[in-house]
Amino acid sequence: MDKEQPLSDISAKIRHQARITRQEALFLYQNGDLNLLGALAHEIRLRKHPNKLVTYVIDRNINYTNVCVSGCKFCAFFKAPGHEDGYILSREELARKIEETKALGGTQILLQGGLHPDLPLEFYEDMLSFVKDEFGIHCHAFSPPEIVHFASVSSCSIEQVLERLKRAGLDSIPGGGAEILVDRVRKLTSPRKATADEWLEVMETAHKMGLKTTATMMFGHVETDEERIEHMDRLRSLQDRTGGFTAFIPWPFQPGNTEIECHPATSYEYLKMLALSRIYLDNFSNIQASWVTQGPKIAQISLFFGANDFGSTMIEENVVAAAGVSHRLSEARIKQIIIQAGFIPKQRLMDYTLADEGNGSV
Repeated sequence: MDKEQPLSDISAKIRHQARITRQEALFLYQNGDLNLLGALAHEIRLRKHPNKLVTYVIDRNINYTNVCVSGCKFCAFFKAPGHEDGYILSREELARKIEETKALGGTQILLQGGLHPDLPLEFYEDMLSFVKDEFGIHCHAFSPPEIVHFASVSSCSIEQVLERLKRAGLDSIPGGGAEILVDRVRKLTSPRKATADEWLEVMETAHKMGLKTTATMMFGHVETDEERIEHMDRLRSLQDRTGGFTAFIPWPFQPGNTEIECHPATSYEYLKMLALSRIYLDNFSNIQASWVTQGPKIAQISLFFGANDFGSTMIEENVVAAAGVSHRLSEARIKQIIIQAGFIPKQRLMDYTLADEGNGSV
């Protein structure tokens, strides 16, 4: 079968800003080379962001507990209930971490933790209230599986949980726990965690309440190419309905110290998937590079494969590090990497408002 004509037709469709189908995305991904996908993704990125800005955020990923009943096969961070190394972060330690973050110019904290079986919903409300009352910092907190877990242990609906957390100080929700939004995959890797429909329900409910969120994809384990595209298609459909996602962040699975045996995705695979996400998610303004898993050089190249955001300075990161992958970048180094690539670095807030311009956005 001649592949050149279908590739040419799909490329023309993309360049005319027409939406491609799942079948076209799959054909493009499996038959188009890296240069083609990169060129198409970069064209879209520059069309959406002609000012050549590359944004980043200064924040800290604070894991309030590592105790978790989910037992995901891809996680090297969690500890089972009763494990001697399990912890719940004290208020004093939480305060110290936030003070350090603010001293470094941080504008938000990312609060995430394991699915602890014994903590009531009031624990999370009190934690948010403490952070807001003491520090007034933006709380980007609790991924959808955590919200589903809170609803279960409190016998509340997802909407009720979100309403209570929002009153306590929740500002936005991270897109963690999505992995691949296909239940066949989730049953193999995380059978005790939120289903694909539950993850999407949390996000749609949050969007309707005015809470902005991000979306993620962890790929390169047991999923097929078709399932990666199904994942993105479900996100695109939800974004059509709500417009509540601020950014998409794909990253490759890190198999070290986990129960899943596979070869980690190559940089080639990562860049190709990143480019496809920019092409397929035509209703997402921002695509984030993953320097935490890929390192600074590939993240820099990502800026020519659809990414317009460099993500977080990650003052603290524990989950990826537990899998044996550890990269650290200062704000100064991030800005240098962006400038060397020919772009203009700008610090942003969660909603992509520029930090130094108050009412400007990208």
